[in-house]
Amino acid sequence: MINAGDTAWVLISTALVILMTPAVGFFYGGMVRKKNILSTIMMCFAILALISVQWVLFGFTLAFAPTIGGIIGNGKWLGLLGLGSTPLVDYAATIPALAFIMFQAAFAIVTPSLIVGAFVERIKFSAFLVFSLLWATICYDPVAHWVWGIGGWLRMLGALDFAGGTVVHVTAGFSALAIALIIGKRRGYGKDNMEPSNIPFVVLGAVLLWFGWFGFNGGSALAANGLAASAFLVTNTAAAAAALVWMLLSWIHRKPSVLGVATGAVVGLVAITPASGFVDPLSSIAIGGIAALISYYMIVLRMKIRIDESLDVFACHGMGGFWGAVATGIFCSKAVNPAGADGLLLGNVHQFWVQLLAASVTAAFAFGVTLVLAKGIDMVMGLRVADNEELVGLDISQHAESI
Repeated sequence: MINAGDTAWVLISTALVILMTPAVGFFYGGMVRKKNILSTIMMCFAILALISVQWVLFGFTLAFAPTIGGIIGNGKWLGLLGLGSTPLVDYAATIPALAFIMFQAAFAIVTPSLIVGAFVERIKFSAFLVFSLLWATICYDPVAHWVWGIGGWLRMLGALDFAGGTVVHVTAGFSALAIALIIGKRRGYGKDNMEPSNIPFVVLGAVLLWFGWFGFNGGSALAANGLAASAFLVTNTAAAAAALVWMLLSWIHRKPSVLGVATGAVVGLVAITPASGFVDPLSSIAIGGIAALISYYMIVLRMKIRIDESLDVFACHGMGGFWGAVATGIFCSKAVNPAGADGLLLGNVHQFWVQLLAASVTAAFAFGVTLVLAKGIDMVMGLRVADNEELVGLDISQHAESI
């Protein structure tokens, strides 16, 4: 039976999550050089349009239709045929099916936008569109089915992912590393000044992401209830803890950084995402704080080995999401969510190993698929703009506009 309160909360949460994709555009846009701000925002905006249509045509059915061997949906709901206000009881019994579909669409949209940070300032817009469509179909949709789909093999193993630690952040983060390795370094990397051009844009993006994340995690309860409130609280707490730790780390090494605090908050949000419906507030402090440590020093390592994964999607989303998935298996508790499980700290070693397996398999799959996709696209149409186009900037060379 449809519940008006639950439906209203999920619709509001959907709007909050949709806001996160342009927020990523501002977050990333402020980190690039001035000549590439518009192109970076444009990529995120284009994904909002592209994946919205893909999801309706076939993305949703691949992710959530009845399973084929626990791997992929069977195509039953192509074009959303046969779906309407009647709830999909197996997924969300108190809201219209279309509300659930749109909420999940928002996740499918924001995930490929996260990868943008890996190849900013040097990718052809045409190649970017092809990559994003294929990646959403071949990588995101199957993993969503594994973890969230009825009969999905990781779901059947008991893997917990409340709002997308593996499905969203591990896939995006490890894919970002793979495509960065294929597309190569930006011209002048390590020589030219590549400092962020607009830190207020970065902070604006981070604030909008923090705001939208309440829908991301709180909305994943799929009801206006105590679990949504718990997820809301631990989401805020983990973000705050990670921001504080990142601020202290940047202060120890140089000065308390505005960019660092914004980045730290996002890392905390990433890490708490899979655990948000399964852990208490004290656990969320640990999850967020440790995530900041992991991601901060992963960035330091990335810079030392000189991989130009430009905006550290791997360090922040890949490693932050991986830690969050594993941390779910450490800190989760049935006292928070009876539908979940007790974790390692409560004596359940099995849940820890299941979480580690789910994160590892997802990381390997996303990395491998993206390597093949990126290499294939590069061979067929080329990933990179020409040297002179990169020099003048993608705003002019790809869009004939400037800020």
